[in-house]
Amino acid sequence: MGTTVAPSLTDLSDRQPRFIDATGWLAPAARCPSPNFNTRPIADDISLLVIHNISLPPGEFGRGYIKQFFCNQLPPDDHPYFPTICHLEVSAHCLVDRCGVVTQFVSFADRAWHAGTSSFAGRVNCNDFSIGIELEGTDDQPYTPDQYTSLVAITHLLLARYPSLDVQRIVGHSTIAPGRKTDPGASFDWPHYFALLGR
Repeated sequence: MGTTVAPSLTDLSDRQPRFIDATGWLAPAARCPSPNFNTRPIADDISLLVIHNISLPPGEFGRGYIKQFFCNQLPPDDHPYFPTICHLEVSAHCLVDRCGVVTQFVSFADRAWHAGTSSFAGRVNCNDFSIGIELEGTDDQPYTPDQYTSLVAITHLLLARYPSLDVQRIVGHSTIAPGRKTDPGASFDWPHYFALLGR
């Protein structure tokens, strides 16, 4: 799938700069380009950050299936759950795994397919103006310290890069799709995240 391997942002914090390049790709981060994206209706309209969770198979970590899913390569015979989702064409801008390693699937400049039917502050189709970050996890299992560290590092870069994005416009998937989605769930420690973000 052309995936490059990179250490977590945590490991690189003192040894390598972190930045978003001119084309909207995060460095350092592994890249695994997904075909599931398109252009934004308004190119510079990036004003919402949506935090999600995902695990494949459900409740299992570190199996590599999330990358396959976002690249339309999920093998349906590997798990009874997979035939129910392998036909879906979805993506996120980034995935943060349990070790804090970041993989980017879609340029921040482009429209990833992560939000589905959604609305925020009176606007529908949140994919048009949002960035989606997936945490490898579930609604009811605590996220790891490395995941928070990497998520905060990404968030700082996004806030610095996109002036229409601010901390009041960082939400969970459940906020923009209530009743349909529950992630990142009760296990996501919002006060801890915002405390780290404020340092």
